[in-house]
Amino acid sequence: MKMLFFGRKLAAALLLTFLCPVTSLYAQINRQGLVQRHQVLVNKMDSLSSLSVGNGKFAFTVDATGLQTFPDAYAKGVPLGTQSEWGWDSFKDTANFKLEEAYKYYDQHGRKVSYTVQQNETQRSKDASNYYRQNVHRLQLGNIGLELSKANGKLALPADIKNIKQVLDPWTGEIRSSFTFDGVPVTVVTLGHQDQDIIAASVKSDLIKLGRLKIRLRFPYPTGDWIDVGNNWDDLERHTSSITNSNQNGAVVKHQLDSVAYFTAFSWKSGARIVEKSKHYFTIIPDKKSNDFSFSCLFSAKKSQHAVPLFAAVQSNSINKWKAFWLSGAAVDFSGSIDKRANELERRIILSLYLTKIQCAGDFPPQETGLTYNSWFGKPHLEMHWWHGVHFALWGRPALLNKSVDWYFTVKDKAANIAKRQGFDGVRWQKMTDNEGNESPSSVGAMLIWQQPHIITFTELEYRAHPDQKTLQKYKDLVFKTADFMASFAHYDEDKQRYVLGPGLIPAQERFKAETTFNPTYELAYWEWALKTAQQWRSRLGMARNAKWDDVIAKLSPLPKQDGVYLATESATDSYTNPEYKTDHPSVLGAYGMLPETSLLDKAVMKKTFNLVWDTWSWNDTWGWDFPMTAMTAARLNMPEKAIDALLMNVKTNTYLVNGHNYQDDRLRLYLPGNGGLLTAIAMMCAGWDGNKIESPGFPKDGTWKVKWEGFKKMM
Repeated sequence: MKMLFFGRKLAAALLLTFLCPVTSLYAQINRQGLVQRHQVLVNKMDSLSSLSVGNGKFAFTVDATGLQTFPDAYAKGVPLGTQSEWGWDSFKDTANFKLEEAYKYYDQHGRKVSYTVQQNETQRSKDASNYYRQNVHRLQLGNIGLELSKANGKLALPADIKNIKQVLDPWTGEIRSSFTFDGVPVTVVTLGHQDQDIIAASVKSDLIKLGRLKIRLRFPYPTGDWIDVGNNWDDLERHTSSITNSNQNGAVVKHQLDSVAYFTAFSWKSGARIVEKSKHYFTIIPDKKSNDFSFSCLFSAKKSQHAVPLFAAVQSNSINKWKAFWLSGAAVDFSGSIDKRANELERRIILSLYLTKIQCAGDFPPQETGLTYNSWFGKPHLEMHWWHGVHFALWGRPALLNKSVDWYFTVKDKAANIAKRQGFDGVRWQKMTDNEGNESPSSVGAMLIWQQPHIITFTELEYRAHPDQKTLQKYKDLVFKTADFMASFAHYDEDKQRYVLGPGLIPAQERFKAETTFNPTYELAYWEWALKTAQQWRSRLGMARNAKWDDVIAKLSPLPKQDGVYLATESATDSYTNPEYKTDHPSVLGAYGMLPETSLLDKAVMKKTFNLVWDTWSWNDTWGWDFPMTAMTAARLNMPEKAIDALLMNVKTNTYLVNGHNYQDDRLRLYLPGNGGLLTAIAMMCAGWDGNKIESPGFPKDGTWKVKWEGFKKMM
């Protein structure tokens, strides 16, 4: 624990650091006050202001009514999704496709190497690659909303909802919504259970007594499209849904799709009943004797043998578990800062913590749109796992990262098969994949390599949290097999007597052709760091160094530079003159930002590169994690003003909506790598990194920022 303070407070805080365990110092920041001053307020129907509850494995997103009442109106904003880690489906394969039909062979140093790509050579190969991209696809499990009827019997439209006041309290995980419909007040409290895939809601209104307020459950059919927002009400005959049992205390509804069936189980106070209104459309009708109705709903892959906990139990669970979350790990407080941007940065931090906890803290790498709606058919991208998860470790919550890191054990064999098929050693980690570790065809993704060293980053962070033999023994095989691939992928150029990466790759800046690209700067630096770190693991275990890894480390190509700056890749001597190459991720900065200083790096060259990128990059054509990546590099280069400016750059893809989501464009209305990246940058800007001796190195020292923080862990 450190604090940027003055006088006696600083001395007292430093003394406490040595005398007390860090957990006893959390009272230094009023965490409840910090979190609750960033409650989300919504006062209108706005498709970009929807709010979510969830637990990391399951999330449920609501409109301004507090439930999913108007899914069609929110379809082009932040959609009203209901998604769980286990919810996947595949359409029937009536053509008997083989994944091999999506292979394309690239020449790599005299060998033909197969990559799983999007084919167009024949209709059959095109259909095969499309099938494997589309399947499996993540499911929208169901839509639970209010069915509000006017006095004339017509159903409510969004414009009929008046006097909206909705509050998300991140401290408790509660969404409290109030509005009027036909002049009658309605209040709704919505919560998510923190250990089970359960949502609960309490609804109060005289409309219940009038029979004009019911609870609606609808099941959409998956679209199979790149995006699925959960409002495909067509294809009624392609799936089935039915009430399997019901009584006065609850009901269970079964939904059967092409390859999966699952269950939606309700519990409520006695007196309500459920009816099937039409295909895939059910209504829960509360007892008219009361104006108050509460229910809980569990989504599960198997029919539960236990009663679903009632609203009060879910509420207690949510309040207690969220309090425990906020009182654990790190916190940062900018109150008292003169810089007018401080409150906005603090808001982004608190809401990013909330969103990544409910969307990214599960047992599997998350998709870029989390558990809200499908992008890329709902599939995670392993190169993004860094941005989704590293912050958990730096914020003192490594267990939230390790849950998804352990998933790599389950897909290791498939990763080994990819490497073997391509003629490499070890394991080649998938890019676009699913829970089972299957490859998805991708003309860009199949050629990326920067996801490969991530597992070494993750396990090294775990070792820093738990530096013992147990950690080393658990993860050593993942580390060593990862390094084996990296060493075999590096090709030795006999003429120049050096190892090169590529051709046959696309760098993190996805603007370069696989056939001609070699030696991208960021990937070279990452290769050296990861191989050296893998050697450290061998030393910690009392093992001899790996000779092949050492040979690659010693003879790896230098970081390519020209005119005193680092190039994006050695093959792109026009890195800063070709306009196309000044778009997308400025990943050259990642070589000293995401990564620590390596023996390949010249900090003076990187500083000159940073200034060139800062001044000439097409920032309007970037992604949400580019801004925290830039801030990390600025912080390491002792340019704290630029670090702040990067985090708060006024660019569309650096927009943070009222609900905290990082908006990109009309396809990606939320983008969780941006939220995770922000949190990683803040951790580094506060706690620094190995070898750093500057207090809170990412913040200006001119008196404009008052930064109080605790609980952060240093970056490498």
